[in-house]
Amino acid sequence: MIFVLNVVACVIFAGALNTRIVDPVIPQIATDLFVDPATAALLSTAFSVPYALMQPVLGAMADTFGKVRMMIGCIFVMVLAAVAGMVATDFLALLVARGVAGVAAGGIFPIGLAIAGDLVPVKERQVAIGRLLAAGMLGNILGATASGAIADLTGWRSVFLVTAAIGTVALLATVFWLRGAVKDVRGRFTFAAQIENLRAIFANPAAKVCFGAVFLEGTFLFGLFPHMAALLHTGGETRASIAGVVIAGFGVGGLIYTFVVSLLVRHVRERYSMFLGGALMGLGLALISIRAPWQIEFAIFVLFGFAFYLLHGPIQVYVTELAPSARGMAASMHAAFFFLGQAAGPVAYKYGLSIIGTTASLLVGAGALVLTGLWCALTLRHPRQI
Repeated sequence: MIFVLNVVACVIFAGALNTRIVDPVIPQIATDLFVDPATAALLSTAFSVPYALMQPVLGAMADTFGKVRMMIGCIFVMVLAAVAGMVATDFLALLVARGVAGVAAGGIFPIGLAIAGDLVPVKERQVAIGRLLAAGMLGNILGATASGAIADLTGWRSVFLVTAAIGTVALLATVFWLRGAVKDVRGRFTFAAQIENLRAIFANPAAKVCFGAVFLEGTFLFGLFPHMAALLHTGGETRASIAGVVIAGFGVGGLIYTFVVSLLVRHVRERYSMFLGGALMGLGLALISIRAPWQIEFAIFVLFGFAFYLLHGPIQVYVTELAPSARGMAASMHAAFFFLGQAAGPVAYKYGLSIIGTTASLLVGAGALVLTGLWCALTLRHPRQI
């Protein structure tokens, strides 16, 4: 089991690299492809919308045809999309390449989460998921920091070349070590069965809380990320590498969480963890509105990473138990709502920043995240706690 989870973690690492690679290089892309930075920031939406919308399909296919088989296909497409992004000659072509990458990335972390749910008993699952999150956070850290550094040295196109190379390594690891290691139960795909799975998921009253909460997280926290490089640029910090370091602070905070998650599970009540996570994310957004030096904003992003998983980690455990017979579908629906939020967030902040200003936009987001944590703390309970 440990070996299988380690291979899944490596695959998740490769997939996570794709999520944040363009955020630090938005100003470079905007200049090179002749669009304004706010428009270039919509590359995040182009990645997130297909990721979200394809989740129900990918989850159903994974439950029917096999989770590992779906992973292999998605990694292969992800590599091709990275190559397409590298050679894109105009903004539309890059937008399409990011959209295809978003579709493919949808078959990596959510299916990895479902594999962990299949292998690990529920009492041990939050720790196992924490280890997978560590791989994802490491991918986010390197995706943000390395993309900025690489772009400063050799241009933004090299970022996609490196991503394609790492994705190829993950593909080979999956083909040679993961295939056959997981016993998938496969069957015939029928729409009636998938509708029944959806009914089973949404029959659980926790579903609306889990999916609603992650949508709000994606909107009000992650929606800010594509705009950070432009905000730093406006403040006089034009280096893509610095924008990458600031955004990578989120991954550092996430890694800190993975190191202490076993202690948190033992000593902090779940409801307190969820409320504290929402409150600290809200505090972080309020501090960002002050527009402090980048070193301070890096520390705030570390806080974001830790606080996010205080709330998000317990939610993920609830998701794996919404409907055990349709765990792949449940994990995919979770990711769908999360990435729909990430798709809506950059658009919401784009208009918020221009209409009501930076401070007001960030304070609205702060209030929404505090209320999200409170909502989860008051409503989510395991059956034995009711």
